[in-house]
Amino acid sequence: MRPYLPLNALRAFESSARHLSFTRAALELNVTQAAVSQQVRQLEERLGATLFKRLPRGLAITDEGLALRPVLSDAFDRIEAVLRQFEGGHLHEVLTVGSVGTFAVGWLMPRLKSFRDAQPFVELRLMTNNNLVDLAGEGLDFAIRFGDGTWPGSRALKLFDAPLSVLCTPDIAQRLHAPADLANETLLRSYRADDWANWFGAAGLAPRPVRGPVFDSSRLMVEAAMQGAGVALVPVSMFERDLAMGRLVRPFEIDVHAGSYWLTSQKAKPATAAMRAFSQWIKKEVDEGATDVPDLA
Repeated sequence: MRPYLPLNALRAFESSARHLSFTRAALELNVTQAAVSQQVRQLEERLGATLFKRLPRGLAITDEGLALRPVLSDAFDRIEAVLRQFEGGHLHEVLTVGSVGTFAVGWLMPRLKSFRDAQPFVELRLMTNNNLVDLAGEGLDFAIRFGDGTWPGSRALKLFDAPLSVLCTPDIAQRLHAPADLANETLLRSYRADDWANWFGAAGLAPRPVRGPVFDSSRLMVEAAMQGAGVALVPVSMFERDLAMGRLVRPFEIDVHAGSYWLTSQKAKPATAAMRAFSQWIKKEVDEGATDVPDLA
């Protein structure tokens, strides 16, 4: 049967091993040097092993001590990390969400206060990307993506469709009386090469060459459009505020489906309490927008 090992003795050893000094460990633990030395000696007796060589000017850790130290350091670090999450009698849990920038700015950010009010003990960390994301490699609990929902190794739950429509400044809109008038304008493009061809098809026109600049984000494309650089083809639902403020105009009531927004997570990752809270919250927010979304967890 393994001997009972007092926590204070383990803590005394771990601190002494980091500092290679009983004196410095005593200062860190707010006890006397004699107490640290005694606790380490008691630990050695219980283990039946020498953990330090006592030298005239400090300590030298033995092979047995080298084997024990990283295990204890990791355990104490993990305990401290969890304890730091407690505040006011509640456990604060970190939730890391990656999102395409267009969705983050156009849909999520205006609703962040709602999430904070609903889940005050979840610490949300939001990171943006251009739809290329590695959930495991980037340490993400969720990624909100635009596409068809087929990402290997991921659970993907549809939030809502996001049809593409033409947006431009009011000045440019005055020149656009019919879709064919776009032939005289600079057409801003996304990384999806078929967007404009599909839109022209929906408008009843033959595809035409598109040589405008390419953007990896609809948000960036619209910023360029608002500065008069050309005409954007983007998910119009993400830019309702810009339309309401008159910075953008939708000259044609024609749209085309290019994908949907999805809430994704790793299939191999069990849902945490914070993940369940976020999925339930985002479901409620989308439901209130008259879109049916299943719960994630």
